[in-house]
Amino acid sequence: MGNLLENGLDEIDIKILSLLQEDAKLTTKELAAKVNLSNTPVFERLRRLETQGYIKKYVAILDAGKLGRGFLVFCSVKLTQMSRDVANNFVEVIKDIPQVTACYNIAGEFDYMLTINAPDMKYYNDFIINVLGTIKSIGSIQSTFVMKEIKQSYSIDLSSGFQE
Repeated sequence: MGNLLENGLDEIDIKILSLLQEDAKLTTKELAAKVNLSNTPVFERLRRLETQGYIKKYVAILDAGKLGRGFLVFCSVKLTQMSRDVANNFVEVIKDIPQVTACYNIAGEFDYMLTINAPDMKYYNDFIINVLGTIKSIGSIQSTFVMKEIKQSYSIDLSSGFQE
């Protein structure tokens, strides 16, 4: 657990974080039972973990396919130029586009990687033309379409090392 313990987390903190990654709806009482503490210390630990930013937020993970948004696209974006003003402007615009579910600044041939959940190819094509196409700082776009999801996890491995 090297780095985690060095960051001021103890084994109980790590256990609480692991349990919450599996089920964020666990109550303080349920967490306390699982880590063998009473409610008050677990409540205090949760507040500390939230305040210190280890827990960013609690969310429900939705099924994109059942909601008609199962067409997943990774959209690589290259800006016309890489400068602070152009990059900051692009980031601010992207933050306000609800169809973009994730945006990463990446190294390599492209500058940013976006994820978009769409209902189908036509919707995505319209999105490229009518939304991304209006952003003047975009120089080029490359789209990669997901054919089949093999693994998706929102959990961070908190174990002490690699298992052989």
